[in-house]
Amino acid sequence: MTTPPGYDRYCHEITAQTELLRAAVAGADLSAPVPSCPEWTLGQLARHVGRAHRWVEAIVRTRAEQDIPQDRVPGIEGPAGDDPAALDAWLADGAAKLVAALREAGPGTGVWSWGWERTTDFWARRMTHETVIHRADAALAAGVPFEVAPDLAADTVDELLQLVGFAAASGSPEAAELRGPGRTLHFHATDVPGGVDAEWLIEFGEEGFSWRRGHEKATVAVRGALADVLQVLYRRLPADSDRVEVLGEAKLLDFWLERTSFG
Repeated sequence: MTTPPGYDRYCHEITAQTELLRAAVAGADLSAPVPSCPEWTLGQLARHVGRAHRWVEAIVRTRAEQDIPQDRVPGIEGPAGDDPAALDAWLADGAAKLVAALREAGPGTGVWSWGWERTTDFWARRMTHETVIHRADAALAAGVPFEVAPDLAADTVDELLQLVGFAAASGSPEAAELRGPGRTLHFHATDVPGGVDAEWLIEFGEEGFSWRRGHEKATVAVRGALADVLQVLYRRLPADSDRVEVLGEAKLLDFWLERTSFG
């Protein structure tokens, strides 16, 4: 069983993933469209990540017990104009402030969140994976490779499945359709080293779906490098890409992906 990253690792990764995002953006055309987020340019994508960091920093720093409107967060709009250097400095500063607030608060501290866990732990993990996925977006837009540590990528998949389950339990009509016994999906990363469990089985039942790490025969299976499997699950890579192999009933995979959009 893979050991999940801990609080300190998440804090480290927020900084590290932001640095990698900044590197992907550096020198690129900020007006370039983002293929996986077609409503955004690369510059708008970077600002989205920076705003998320500053919003969560305010929640953690103030130990907020309810949502903080973004228009009350200092500096959240970012620099005026399109100066790449100013945008880069703003991104770096926001990540640094977020990590400082998380480290000062420490794990287990109660704060508001929209998720299933109202603590700093939720936000440390959420902001790590938010940055990982939008770094994949930036890499697509900038035409640079996307790589991520296997254990971190596996935890990003775990969190996505938890997010979908939370959405279903919270009344999302799309996620609520993920039911019906006798259907299963298997996601299998083929390139991970020993010690990283990177296979997932999703099983539909009468009341919804469940998931676990494991290897079993399924109605449909997706095989490929872990970074590519992750991007398929997050709809950053088309399921019919030649970078992954789909075995079985592809329509079931489409059914899942159409109802699990997040981030």
